[in-house]
Amino acid sequence: MTTLPVIAAVDGSDDSLRALDWALTAARLREAPLRVVHVEHHASWAQPDGPVAGPPDPVLDQVRKRLRGRTGLPALEYAAPQGAPAALLPELGATAQLMVLGSRGRGGFTGLLLGSVGMAAARDAACPVVVVPRPGREVPEGRPAAPGPRVVVGLHVEGPTDAVLAFAFGEAARRAARLQVITAYPWPVQSWAAPGPLVPVPVDQDALEDETRALAEGFLAPHRADHPDVRVDLSLLPGDAAGHLVAASKDAELVAVGRHRRRFLAPARMMGSVTQAVLLHAASPVAVIPPAAGPRDTGG
Repeated sequence: MTTLPVIAAVDGSDDSLRALDWALTAARLREAPLRVVHVEHHASWAQPDGPVAGPPDPVLDQVRKRLRGRTGLPALEYAAPQGAPAALLPELGATAQLMVLGSRGRGGFTGLLLGSVGMAAARDAACPVVVVPRPGREVPEGRPAAPGPRVVVGLHVEGPTDAVLAFAFGEAARRAARLQVITAYPWPVQSWAAPGPLVPVPVDQDALEDETRALAEGFLAPHRADHPDVRVDLSLLPGDAAGHLVAASKDAELVAVGRHRRRFLAPARMMGSVTQAVLLHAASPVAVIPPAAGPRDTGG
């Protein structure tokens, strides 16, 4: 059985080269080949030291020089397909197990936190997409986390996507990391009765938290069974899920979030507001998981 590659999308920018380094580790942990892709106006495929079809690609030559002499590398492939990156990279996700790219490339506006290519890949690719941010992003202080490597995952108990949990548990296992599960519940609970304003609803917060915990533990149970060596910390937090995930991203190895499933009345692929906020503001790499990317995808 052929192992699908990890794709690292590069354009020569510092952001893409940081993503390349992250992708090298990801491929090695998966025992998968790494396919380094630069979308250009000509197409070329080659092994690291093999012949190149068409003129040499300067960005891929830069990557070859960067990796020359390194030990412990995964099997490497290089590709320079022709097309628009925002359209072509999502298509390439159909033949990969993971795609990694930087938060911004050479194009676009300086003030953008996430470029259009990264947004398109995270929204449209068939495989999980990891966006590696620039270093130095400041995030609000969250609850203290236990020391050691940590993977963070957001669990929405009203519409969980099993693929996200499967991916997060797998990453934590590969990295010998603790898995921090963030589950937010609405608080204070409010109701709207036309034509009046939102008004508080008399709900017991402890009871709401207990119910949320029971639901979360039910969704986590089969993944705990699959990965008994992964230590899980379940955090039940009131209020804004995006804010809690961004705060938890500080010093994390990775934050995993889900992408919206296509709906009957909205057939286009979508990303929810929480996923977009985490992509824009998290301090750690962010993995966006499509619904079909896991073995037990039953929700969304």
